[in-house]
Amino acid sequence: MKSAGDDPLVSTDWLAARLDDPAIRIIDASYKMPGMLPLPADDFLGAHIPGAVFFDIDAIADQNDQLPHMYPDAAQFEKDISALGISSGDTVITYDSGAWVAAPRAWWMFLSFGHGKVKVLDGGLRKWLREGHPVHSGKVMPDLGCFKAEFDSRFIRNKQQLLRNLETQAEQLIDARPRARFEGIVAEPRPGRRSGHIPGSRNVPYVELFDAETGTMKPLEDLRTAFTHSGIELTKPIVTTCGSGVSAVVLTLALHRLGVRGTAVYDGSWAEWGLPHGPPVATGPG
Repeated sequence: MKSAGDDPLVSTDWLAARLDDPAIRIIDASYKMPGMLPLPADDFLGAHIPGAVFFDIDAIADQNDQLPHMYPDAAQFEKDISALGISSGDTVITYDSGAWVAAPRAWWMFLSFGHGKVKVLDGGLRKWLREGHPVHSGKVMPDLGCFKAEFDSRFIRNKQQLLRNLETQAEQLIDARPRARFEGIVAEPRPGRRSGHIPGSRNVPYVELFDAETGTMKPLEDLRTAFTHSGIELTKPIVTTCGSGVSAVVLTLALHRLGVRGTAVYDGSWAEWGLPHGPPVATGPG
């Protein structure tokens, strides 16, 4: 565990004062569950932070994998990020609608591919709009950037690694889904998935880590309490999981704010584990 001084969040005021900085690139990484309308890309066309480009989590992904938005390889990430007008020397600020779902996922992807100059906008577009900051609308056609990527596999876990962890218990597993889904008492929103959770995992619903009124992430002590009350030891290895590997990174971001390093995200998460005839499933409280 390191110092929590290197906060991965930036404030709306911080960003508003730097909109004209040519070294800062802004991405809107908003995401919604399949079937929810309007699409995030259409929301972006309606209103986005000036200078922002749209980071499509479903497109910047392995298109040959049937699971949703799985990690692309380094070559594809380089190409897709360069097409957004981002270069390796830029500082990237990622935001979403303010629902705390996908901006942390984009943040983690940049870190995974070796780009450390990346931050998350605290409160997202919701807070930005509430404070009266400017927005633009319409399509954005950025000039081509020059982004170089080198993937570090330590940032993610796969099903085989988690199957081994069932026996070794070497890494703590934290599930970000709502409690009813974690406990298996409601059906999963993604069709064809079983209900329940990975045996041995703990539950810290991601919505409990940000303030519902302000849209900002909660203070550090509140974050620490959320994890420790769920039985998590912050000095031991941690893997986060969720429905498909997106909201899990809200937990990862909160842990990062607490100074916890070396965590990983289960890419695929319940979209993979919950498939019929899959690995063991547990129900009830963790």
